[in-house]
Amino acid sequence: MTVLDALILGVVQGLTEFLPVSSSGHLVLVPEFFNIPAPTIGFDVLVHVATLVAVVGYFIRDVANMVLSVVAPRRLRSREEVKHWRRLLLWLVIGSVPAGLVGLLLSDFFEGLFQSTLAVGIFLIVTSLLLWGADFAVGRVRPRTLELGRMRAGDALIVGCFQALAIAPGLSRSGATITAGVFLGFDRESAARFSFLLSIPVILGAFLTQLRDIGGGFAGASGTAHAVGAIAAAVSGFVAVYFLMRYVRQHRLRVFAVYTLLLGLFVIVLSAV
Repeated sequence: MTVLDALILGVVQGLTEFLPVSSSGHLVLVPEFFNIPAPTIGFDVLVHVATLVAVVGYFIRDVANMVLSVVAPRRLRSREEVKHWRRLLLWLVIGSVPAGLVGLLLSDFFEGLFQSTLAVGIFLIVTSLLLWGADFAVGRVRPRTLELGRMRAGDALIVGCFQALAIAPGLSRSGATITAGVFLGFDRESAARFSFLLSIPVILGAFLTQLRDIGGGFAGASGTAHAVGAIAAAVSGFVAVYFLMRYVRQHRLRVFAVYTLLLGLFVIVLSAV
């Protein structure tokens, strides 16, 4: 893998990890369409960790408050604030359980899907349908008045189940979890915020389980390429989070639904040729 290849894959990972268009799907398609060597598991997890840095950097106050609510609760202003951050931390733990179980029990099945561009195309269309559904649900299924302070354990578990399904390549994790949040009655900004926070334990878990694969990634000539890819993913990931958190305040997700639909149909047609 050259430095340019790593730069391209890092930018693709950073942008598509948080935009609801499926990073896993793009990391399957981009190497195939642009004749770039397929990234190793180590590189894939490394750029995911870089996006972890991006999302933690953006939500550093939320992360710090959750940590303080456990290790130094007196540093927060009130008992109510302590309860709020501890509850949010608990919801993140509960929401992470489904993805952890699916990753342990069905990892071989999902790894097989990564070898199929047809599967990527189909799941991109599923992503599009989810995003269209989220737009349709706003104000119809439930009033979009709920904020994260109103979240319950069952809500977190449902969002976590949608995140677990998004292990499939082409099915956007952020798209699936934001859609779940909107269907549960949360406004788009709250749904996106919880979606991004929920990515932290999942990405961290993937990093820990694949740590050995990353170890040799910086050896020899590939070290520079890996470093460039990681930096590109971190910077573009932060930009993507910043953009989407502002975008969802005033806009629906329709543009991403159109994009994933057209891309999915394009991939299916190419797979059939």
